[in-house]
Order: sequence, then structure tokens, then C-alpha cells
Amino acid sequence: MAECENPSVHASAVLVGSRALLIRGPAGSGKSQLVFALLQAGTRGSLPFVRLVADDRAVVVACNGRLLVRPTPELAGLLEVRGLGIRRVPHEPVAVVSRVIDLGAGDGARLPQQSAEKTTVSSISLPRIAVADHQDPLPLVLAAIGSRNALLEEN
Repeated sequence: MAECENPSVHASAVLVGSRALLIRGPAGSGKSQLVFALLQAGTRGSLPFVRLVADDRAVVVACNGRLLVRPTPELAGLLEVRGLGIRRVPHEPVAVVSRVIDLGAGDGARLPQQSAEKTTVSSISLPRIAVADHQDPLPLVLAAIGSRNALLEEN
């Protein structure tokens, strides 16, 4: 049996279809805001099934070659909506991460270097989107995950 690691990280996570996005960034960078925008896109039908996994803190587990994410028990199902406070929303107890979104990334660029398009979390290599400080991450994320309304799709 493979060993599993259990660190809690300062991050949010959202399940879009069968893909979980791990959203990292410094405090105030917009992690919860991006989660809320993705949940709204799901409600509008711009994305397939969208569900909160974790907001603010997440437990990541590298196990059998996959990165799993789940909420910390005390924050499960809670989402901060800036200006409205903490709200209880439906959530998934665990999901497989397929991409990392880094908000406020120093290497976020108009034309990113190939080296910025991957990251390693708990020994698992994953595709990455580096979003520069003060850049709206939603269009980049929609394009990368191939939403129904995105103009660009990943090859």
C-alpha cells in the first residue's frame, strides 16, 4: 500500500465536472472570489457540474499517483463571500486534483514560459495556471478547462 501525506494548505478547491482545481494564493488574492465565480458559472450552465470542495484551507493527500483534496473538518461546506460573510453551500468531501491555479503569481505572464505551466504538489506533477497579481483569473480558468462558452480550448 502506498504511503499518503496529509498536509493542510492555505488554498481553496472546486470540482468542475470530474476535475478538481486547487486554487492557491496569498491572503486577499481572490481564491474565494474565484470559487464563487465558478459556482455561479455552473449555475448559469456555462460549466458542467460545479461544487465547492474547500475554501481557505484544504487537506491535500498524495496517494497512489494522484493528488486528492478535501476540506478541513471545521470549514467543510463553508464559503466566504466578500461583503456578505460566510455562507454554507453544498460541497464534495473529496476530489482528485487535475490542475493548480496560482493567484498573485510572480511568474504570471501574458505569454507564460513552458516551465510555469507545471507544478509539483506533494510529489504529484500537475498542469498549472499562473495568474499575475490584479489579473482576472476567471477567463484564463474557463479557457483552460474548456468551458462551454470558452473561446480557447486546451490541445
